Amino acid sequence: MQPVAGVASLARLFGAFIVDQWGVLHDGEQALPHARATLAALVESGARVVLLSNSGRRAETNRLRLERLGFATEGLAGILTSGELAWRALRDRKGPPWSELGRRCLLLTIGGDLGPVEGLDLQLVDDPAQADFLFVSALEGRSAESWESLARAAAARGLPMVCSNPDLVSPSPEGFLDSPGKLAALYERLGGRVIYVGKPYPEIYEACRALLPGFDAAAILAIGDSLEHDIKGAAGAGMKSCLVTSGIHRAEIGPEVPPHARAAALKRLCREIGVTPDFLLERFVW
Repeated sequence: MQPVAGVASLARLFGAFIVDQWGVLHDGEQALPHARATLAALVESGARVVLLSNSGRRAETNRLRLERLGFATEGLAGILTSGELAWRALRDRKGPPWSELGRRCLLLTIGGDLGPVEGLDLQLVDDPAQADFLFVSALEGRSAESWESLARAAAARGLPMVCSNPDLVSPSPEGFLDSPGKLAALYERLGGRVIYVGKPYPEIYEACRALLPGFDAAAILAIGDSLEHDIKGAAGAGMKSCLVTSGIHRAEIGPEVPPHARAAALKRLCREIGVTPDFLLERFVW
């Protein structure tokens, strides 16, 4: 694990980057300090950059969010979300498990956003008794446990769950909120079957590679703040990785933690999750 002061030193080593959004670029409500300028500088350096998010929303929705937060998106190699990948899989239904799903879908989303299923041949229902499968895009700001009665009813019927955001929690200005991955884990404990889409699973990295033609996996650096998703996913895809320590793990390894305690916590986390980043970066700064 090599500490680096900023992204500029990494841009001299790699020609292509996969950059996480939440916890690296923004907190869902506002851009993080220096993130806009750093992303612009990385693109201007000539690097090819894909922004990757475990967001249940579509890629275009994320592009508009980024622009509202002041990020320039022109010049990027692409913007990809787990929600976009799930939408494509439900549209194409190329083999199991997608070809085995029915058409009656119970969707959990946020703010009434139907973008995750727009244009798909699905019938939306509200009752697990009428559904063929669950599609969890977002938790509407609620805790995972608040959905337990619905989950129990669905698991009792043997309904598969599509989870288009494997994250357990997501950062916000108020702290961490439960993400769909936490409900999916609960569903598995109840005996339900979950189809995960997003980091750290290989399909989303294959989709990123398609946006970065000409680059071997070893020439791509993934930057993210989650050991379990960003760093583990990159390692599984044969890519180098850089952990931003001020994101989801900041209470244990963030800049405010004393150096000795930070080092011990980082070693413990890497051992527990079974992955080690190649580089460490306190914040996404140039």
